[in-house]
Parts: sequence; C-alpha cells; structure tokens
Amino acid sequence: MADTSSAAEQLALTLSRNGLQKMTARVLAAMLFSERETITAGEIAEQLDASPGSVSVAIKTLSGVGLVERVPAPGSRREHYRFPDDGWARLMSDQNTVVRLMRTAAEDGIEAAGEGSVASRRLVAMRDFYAHVMRELPAVIDRWRESRKPDT
Repeated sequence: MADTSSAAEQLALTLSRNGLQKMTARVLAAMLFSERETITAGEIAEQLDASPGSVSVAIKTLSGVGLVERVPAPGSRREHYRFPDDGWARLMSDQNTVVRLMRTAAEDGIEAAGEGSVASRRLVAMRDFYAHVMRELPAVIDRWRESRKPDT
C-alpha cells in the first residue's frame, strides 16, 4: 500500500490556506485518504497524533456541511464515520447550513442598515449572489450526478 501521508498533509494545507480550520482540514484529508470504508474518531486522532477533542470538533464541523456521516457499525461500541459518496454535492446543495446562514445574515443586515444605504447596497449584492448560486446549483449538481452514473 502506498504511503499517502505526505499527499494528505498537502491537501490539508491547501484546505486550511483556503479557509478551513487546520484540524478540520487534517481530519477531512485523513478521511479522504483512508483505504477503509469507515473510521472512528479515535483512529483518526491516533493517525494524526491529535487530541480526541479536537478531532471530535472537526467531525462535528464536517458533519454539519455534509462531508462526514455517522454510519452503523454492528458489534462496535464506537461511532464510525465515513466520507459520503455524494459529499461534495451535499456541500454545495441547499442543505449547506453555512450558505443558508450567509443568505439570512445578508437579509438581516439589509433590514438593519436601511434601504438606500451603502451598507445595504453591499448586503443586497451578497444576498442576491447566494440566492443566485442556490438557484443554479441544483442543476449543476444534477448534471454531475448524472455524469457519474454507470452506462447502462
């Protein structure tokens, strides 16, 4: 089996340079590079030489955006997790709590700033951007899923 630890750390570095918390990025990379279908938080912590608490927080963060899911593991007392096959599509779907929160925050800001203000103009652009993205993404995601179906 190939040693992918360097590639996983490089991916984590790229993710953290682009906004993801460092430990969250490392946990995501560990899950992406795992050769097993499921993994426990303890196994990730051991692999990354990280505290169980920091791994737990990272898993919770990744679960919130659809990039990690808990899966049943009959006979095991530990929680098992995996990166879902449609994780990237989930991240970009309307289920993405962060995108909905950003749109709602913009709407709240527009109300607070008052119509016609400079701040309101910026916040309207923010709200409209997120609304546009969320209108367009379902079709993009549908086309992506269709492209992944095996030819029958």
